[in-house]
Formats: sequence, C-alpha cells, structure tokens
Amino acid sequence: MGYSKEKLNEEKVFKDPVHRYVHVRDQVIWDLIGSKEFQRLRRIKQLGTTFFTFHGAEHSRFNHSLGVYEIVRRIVDDVFCGRPEWDQEERLLSLCAALLHDIGHGPFSHSFEKVFNLDHEEFTKDIILGNTEVHRILARVNNEFPEKVAEVIGKTYKNKQVVSLISSQIDADRMDYLQRDAYFTGVSYGHFDMERILRVMRPHDDQVVIKHSGMHAVEDYIMSRYQMYWQVYFHPVTRSAEVILTKTLHRAKHLYKQSYSFKTPPVHFYSLFENKPILKDYLKLDEAVVLYYLQMWIEEDDSILKDLCSRFMNRNLFKYSEFDPAKEYKKVVRLSELFKQAGIDPEYYLVVDSSSDLPYDFYRPGEEEERQPIHLLMKNGEIHELSRESDIVDAISGKRRTDHKLYYPLDFIMDDRSEKSVKKQICALLGLQKEEK
Repeated sequence: MGYSKEKLNEEKVFKDPVHRYVHVRDQVIWDLIGSKEFQRLRRIKQLGTTFFTFHGAEHSRFNHSLGVYEIVRRIVDDVFCGRPEWDQEERLLSLCAALLHDIGHGPFSHSFEKVFNLDHEEFTKDIILGNTEVHRILARVNNEFPEKVAEVIGKTYKNKQVVSLISSQIDADRMDYLQRDAYFTGVSYGHFDMERILRVMRPHDDQVVIKHSGMHAVEDYIMSRYQMYWQVYFHPVTRSAEVILTKTLHRAKHLYKQSYSFKTPPVHFYSLFENKPILKDYLKLDEAVVLYYLQMWIEEDDSILKDLCSRFMNRNLFKYSEFDPAKEYKKVVRLSELFKQAGIDPEYYLVVDSSSDLPYDFYRPGEEEERQPIHLLMKNGEIHELSRESDIVDAISGKRRTDHKLYYPLDFIMDDRSEKSVKKQICALLGLQKEEK
C-alpha cells in the first residue's frame, strides 16, 4: 500500500469547540500536522489584534486550519463520496490543501503583510514547494503532489470542484472562520446552519453547487458573514491596534534604514527590512517573537518607537473620528500642519484607515479577488446563480461597503506640549470638546 493510502492504526481525534471533533485517519495528514511549519501556526492568532476588543479572541491559525480540514473531510467522505460527479481520487489532495491553505501566514497576518508588502499565499506555496518538512511529506505521495496542492491553493488547479471547496463564496474556509471567530469573540452574528448547507452541497461539472431547497440556509450564511465583518473584523478598536502595530513596524524599518543603533537589534527582521524576505527567516517569525521586540523596544532612545510599542503592549490605543475622504481631504492636510506645530509627527500619529467588504458578488471576469458565485441546482436540473433566486442576496449583490476612520492620540493632543490656540484648532477639526481649563 502506497503512502497516499496509508492509514493510522487507530483514528486520531482533536477535541474542537466548533466541530466537536476533528478526525484524522490518513498518515499523510497526521504527518503534516506534526511538521514544524504547521506547528508554527499555534503561535499565530487567527484574528490578529482583535483580542484587544474581544478578549476571548486568542485562538490560532492552527485551530482554524484543522477546522477547515474537518469540514472538507466531511464533504469528501460523507457528502460527495460515491457520487459520479466527484472523483474520489481527489480526496487526499482536497484534504491536504484544506489543512495547509493558511500555512504561509505571518505574525499579526494582515498588518505584517501591509508593512512588508508580502502575500501569505505566495509564502504558502513556497512552504509547500520549498525545502521544508511539509514538502518532503507531500512529495512522499508522489513527485507531482506538492505542485498540485500549491495549484489548488493558488486557484489554478484544473479541477475547479477541488478549488471551490477551499476558495469560493461558500467554502470550507469561510464556514469555519465565521463559526470559530463567533465562538471565541462571544458574538452571535457568525452562526448559521452549516449542517444543512453540507447536506445540500453537490458536485456538479466544474464546481460545487447547492440544492435549491437549501437556499435559505445559504442566505443566512451570507448575512452572518456580512454581520461578522462589520461587527467584529472591522471593529474600530481592533483597527486602532492594527494602525499602531503597522506604524511601529514602519518606524523600526525606517530607523534600520537610517542606521539607528538599536539597543535590541531587530535581527529577525533584517531580510524583511531589506525587502528580500527569505523563507527560512520568515518561518522563524511568530507572534511571540514580534511581541518580544515590542516589549524590548519600549526601552529604545527613539521617542516614537518607544511610545508606539508602549501603546501596543499596554493597550493605550488611538482614538478615532468618522472620516469622509471625498469631502474632508483638506481637513487632514490642515490637521497635519497643526500636528507638526504641536510637536506630534503626523506620519505616525494621524492615520486614515479604510475597511471595505463585498458580502456577495456574481461573476465579474478579470476583476480583483474574482471568485465564482454561488450556484443553485434547481429541481429541473438547471443551474441558477443565487442572486437570481434570492431577493435577500440580490439586494446586497455587487454592493461594496467602505468605512473610513481617522486615528490619532487623544492624550498627546490634550497634554501641554502645544499652544492653546493650536490645541483648540485641532479639537475643532476633530469634533472634540474643548479642553478643560
């Protein structure tokens, strides 16, 4: 029996708060979970800085990756197995891609990517194809297998049914993170009837479709996702922490480029600061490493770096105001001038942050983040795009919502570093109450 068919002597299970149990019987999956690249995900939070807002949001990419694997396992073993439209030879590929889809994430994922212009999917493919334990495990299946896993995650694999299980508008990734993030943040928005959705999923031609009888469960799922984005993922307090972390890393990179003499040199960041990220260096980075530097940099001589690090470590976050960039651009220009007069560097302390989401979209070829729409399998066998049948989904289809906030340090504005006239103008522009005498 080849490695791809090799089973464990006894099924292994992980106790899970969302799916109750995660079941592992394949030797390949068990070996991948035990690899050092996958174990690193235990040290990277699923929701980045969200724990500043929802204190329970301490769960990891490791938790989530196991959850996505479990959903796909249920689909290919229980729902699709035996159906003529599904090739059971794709089973192991689907499971491996589900398990490894997030393995390239860095610490504080999206903040990190913005600062260093990184793409976690590219690192995911590098880990799968590079000199890693993960690659050696996958290559034991056959020499082409690592490339196939990378193609599924990169959405270029020829069998689009496999791709859609991992990346579509109703994929295992979204179904896990909505429920998992709702559980750990303590909110009710992310809950939907996943059991019903799994029961009505069907393989069809080059995609996964939903039986028409399950349309209302899908509507509930889409609205749950919409609510989670605006109530949790885009929460303004979480974004304030992201802004501070982003500016901290920008400051550290700037100081490095200026040959600043760090008391605690950022050796783990050197290749990133040089814009030449090396995989072996990237894999040494996790949130424990980043937090170590943030803690140590509080003792640096640079006043901006030490202040930003202190703010992040002690949750002294920026305040925020509503902001309309189309109408208030001049206000930011004026505030920048006033901040400079007050001795506050606007580069680090006056930040416009924007969040945007498209809750559901139909097929728009060639557009950024293009994803296949959700299709319904009608009773007569026809395939209809979801928004054609659902008034609820039609009402939000293609409608991108964007939110802008202006972040600033209220304590700096209100202290005695600036003249009263300058402080008064800043307060007026930010809509703050006049400072007390």
